[in-house]
Amino acid sequence: MSTKIRAILTGATGMVGEGVLHECLQHPDVEAVLIVNRKPSGYKHHKLTEIIHSDFFNLSAIEDKLAGYNACYFCLGVSSVGMKEPEYFKMTYTLTINFAQVVSRQNKDLTFCYVSGSATDSTEQGKSMWARVKGKTENDLMKLPFKKVYNFRPGYMHPTPGLKNTLKYYKYISWMYPFFRAVMPGFVSTLAELGKAMINTVNKGPENPILEVKDIVALAKQ
Repeated sequence: MSTKIRAILTGATGMVGEGVLHECLQHPDVEAVLIVNRKPSGYKHHKLTEIIHSDFFNLSAIEDKLAGYNACYFCLGVSSVGMKEPEYFKMTYTLTINFAQVVSRQNKDLTFCYVSGSATDSTEQGKSMWARVKGKTENDLMKLPFKKVYNFRPGYMHPTPGLKNTLKYYKYISWMYPFFRAVMPGFVSTLAELGKAMINTVNKGPENPILEVKDIVALAKQ
């Protein structure tokens, strides 16, 4: 018998978070979703509760509202383009770990899913700045007292039709999705598959905490 999922979700006003939210609201195993945003998402649904909170580095005002959940889908993130390492480290590592520490204190039986990225550097020693920071974030998340931690490493994600936060440039490249999937299957998935895979971690999650694109696609089908 499947465990009913009560999930915290961040990043719902971005493309990835909105895509995962879309899957959660449709999935029968998900009974409640709490989204924590800096600005309103515009979504209304009987499963959905929304908290507007501007400072993700200080969650003391909302910490007690983060209790009573068994999953967290952390889809909040920034691009490293144009950013120096200290700034990117703060907005990626520090912000994520702070949120995760608070959630872990409030929920002792929780599966934490983090959206990382393809080519993340688990050694933390490589030349790519963003990959080192993401690698350290993954590694330190796995040290926190969660039931399970899964680090998702998507590549190209084909957007879900009809969602409002799809990045504008996708309209110029989405038509090539069938070609991308055929020639680069290890780098290409859909946003819907990412959302379904995250949901399936709670009841069907694999042993390996690192999920590459092929793992995401396989888990989405379970």
